[in-house]
Amino acid sequence: MKGEKYYSVRMRASQNGSHEEGGKHISGGERLTTYSGLKQAINALLDKSLAHSRGQPDFVQIQFETVNQPIKLLHPLQVNTNQVNSIETGKELAVELLKYAGVPSAVIETAHQQTPEYSEVRGAVLIDIHSGKRIDGRKEKGVRVSRIDWSDTNFRMWATKHDIPLKSRIKEAIALATKVCDHPAVIAEFCFSDDPDYITGYVAGKKLGYQRVTKLKEYGDENGCRIFFVDSSRNLENCINDLEKQPVMIHWGDQDAN
Repeated sequence: MKGEKYYSVRMRASQNGSHEEGGKHISGGERLTTYSGLKQAINALLDKSLAHSRGQPDFVQIQFETVNQPIKLLHPLQVNTNQVNSIETGKELAVELLKYAGVPSAVIETAHQQTPEYSEVRGAVLIDIHSGKRIDGRKEKGVRVSRIDWSDTNFRMWATKHDIPLKSRIKEAIALATKVCDHPAVIAEFCFSDDPDYITGYVAGKKLGYQRVTKLKEYGDENGCRIFFVDSSRNLENCINDLEKQPVMIHWGDQDAN
């Protein structure tokens, strides 16, 4: 990657106007690519915006810009799939995983009660593990993790080795969680999609790895949620800046093969 110029390509799509005008969020996406791959990346994000189960967008924005910072290489988090038979069991498991990651029970309970309020937040909500309060100050915008990617070729190698489904949704989610959990201020992440056709969510953390939970909501439910549990004694401004601006490429190498 040294010597190559990279570009950050970002897409967001909404229905009934832009997000700023109160439009319904449909989808979003991120890619990091060289100049020769720009067209392919843009087309892939356009296809994603036009084929989403949340509906047809009437506003799509795709933009790209040069990445001037060095790109940080991260190994993907270790993945485990937890099969559950009910939403209740899935939520109970998510709570236990968050506790194991280091999030206090009282903070988890507070976040659970406030989850419905976060369903319309476009990015992530940052919750302080000490107070249980939301501390990002971004209101409905939230924190948007950006400048991240994982090459399709390398993902396929990794997924085949670890018996993981070859799905772009999984690739994007693991890439995002890997970047988020790498930051020293982040204790854990909890997420389930706003896609009505996708009911699997996850809990991720440095100790946990990426823990998929196969049922966290009912089919047809368009509510989603992304929470980062953070240690407020760390530099919060640095954390948000790194999540939004630090370019990261996920890469699985031969040294991870064992």
